[in-house]
Amino acid sequence: MSRPERVIGWDVGGAHVKAALVEHGELRDAAQWPCPLWQGMEHLQRAVDAAALRWPEGLSSAQTVHAVTMTGEMVDLFPHREAGVVAIAELLERALVGPAIFYAGEPGWCGATDVRARWEAMASANWLATAQLAAHVLARRGGDAGVLVDIGSTTSDLIALGGGHPRARGRSDAERLVTGELVYQGVVRTPLCALGPRIEFQGVLRNVMNEFFATTADVYRLTGELDPAHDQHPSADGAVKDLAATRRRLARMVGLDARDASEADWLAFAQAWRELQLGELQGQLQRVIDAAALPPQAPLLAAGCGDFLAQALGERSGRPVGSFATLALGEIAADEPDSVHALRRKAQLAAPACAVALLCSAEAG
Repeated sequence: MSRPERVIGWDVGGAHVKAALVEHGELRDAAQWPCPLWQGMEHLQRAVDAAALRWPEGLSSAQTVHAVTMTGEMVDLFPHREAGVVAIAELLERALVGPAIFYAGEPGWCGATDVRARWEAMASANWLATAQLAAHVLARRGGDAGVLVDIGSTTSDLIALGGGHPRARGRSDAERLVTGELVYQGVVRTPLCALGPRIEFQGVLRNVMNEFFATTADVYRLTGELDPAHDQHPSADGAVKDLAATRRRLARMVGLDARDASEADWLAFAQAWRELQLGELQGQLQRVIDAAALPPQAPLLAAGCGDFLAQALGERSGRPVGSFATLALGEIAADEPDSVHALRRKAQLAAPACAVALLCSAEAG
């Protein structure tokens, strides 16, 4: 099969759809749209429609190949994961003009007619696509081992790489929750009460209210680390996302109001939540590193809208930190234009979509 002129990679999640445009084997663009799939399949159709507005030529051409991966089958819209995989595949097959192929991990790609028979290999395989591409490129560039650290809005994937291949011990979400390779925490949608039962504020250790009062987006919005472009879902109370409202939500986690402390106190409180999340991620990362017996010099390869936390994890583990975007686009040039810097940020955010598009293009070529 000759290399297709254009590939669009799709990563259909339960909260977002990410897509990446590859032309002649080169990444050209990537984007993300909110997609609360648990509320109905119409949200997936809206994301496809938004992509058609962004890339009208690509979405209208029968010559465009669509490479698809997904995690959205996990949402409670579906009675079980098989039904979710089939429903997502069927909608995309109807909505997309060009041929759609579905990433099924190590066994390879499958067409729409094979979805029901191979749904288990397709389910929640987006992390594997990212890890497969990262491992291949790392090996080509002389690296022997590393760890993919993909910290997203909702989850984090921690995948050992070595010898040009992912070295994951788990394959399904259920298995990866056991091994620590899947941590159900992210930097946008995770309820703060999931980070720990107690937290220190103003020198006092306090029990946390187990209510959906605030999310990790409030933490990283207050610390200034969350890119507003990635803050796409409603706040816990449905209110605005300015700093005053953010402080109000954080205060409720310990039974207080924002007016009960200073702005500096609330910033310190946000940093305490950040510390709780980093501690959990650090512990799970160490489990993955120990299980794979990775050498001390093996780098962390950051991806996702929470990639800013990977730098802190690297400092704590004494490891260098690289980026998925560098693997996908090459080393940063001193005179790199702003447009390429912007594309790097998009690739970081939409790593699995970029991965399936680039893998499809390379394998076809």
